[in-house]
Amino acid sequence: MVRPQIEYFYSAHSAYAYLGARRLSQIADEAGWEIVHRPFDFLPVVAAAGGPPLAKRTQGHIDYFFGRELVRWAHWRDQPILRHRPTHHDNALAPASGMILASPDPTPLSAAILRAHWVDDADIADRATLIAIADEAGQDGGALFATGQSAPVQAQFAANTAEACARCVPGSPTYFVRGDMFYGQDRLEMIKFALGTPFPD
Repeated sequence: MVRPQIEYFYSAHSAYAYLGARRLSQIADEAGWEIVHRPFDFLPVVAAAGGPPLAKRTQGHIDYFFGRELVRWAHWRDQPILRHRPTHHDNALAPASGMILASPDPTPLSAAILRAHWVDDADIADRATLIAIADEAGQDGGALFATGQSAPVQAQFAANTAEACARCVPGSPTYFVRGDMFYGQDRLEMIKFALGTPFPD
């Protein structure tokens, strides 16, 4: 029997995807829904949606949304988080995204990659680091890294990015339930409701 799906668009280095990952998995498991992972390249998606790059945002905006809000949500979700911008935050997303797409069980691997970035300050563009993360998650890191960098998988990563742009995804994480878009991990309780009862048009 085919399970209904939550489409999960996000970047592999997203703080708010990290903070929402555990709750998303709980909600999907409880409802019997499948999470379909759509990791994308962050900057083109935000630009397509009309969002300003970080360099053009005020310091007050950055301090609130990527400072105070992160601290509060980490406390609310009972999850640790760095108190500074990850050291390797500007590195490429393709390596980690490829591994997630290549994985036969992407939900725990994705959560492990996000946690490594936001708790351990790991470089999630580094081959050895990604292999170690996957191995620790009980998956074959070497095989996943090789497959994840293959042309077909990287084409899927590019397709996810193009689809996110076309669907006006405003940022990471963004979820779709029956085509209805929910932006931000702070919408997860609304998603839980929507799995049973769609919101009116």
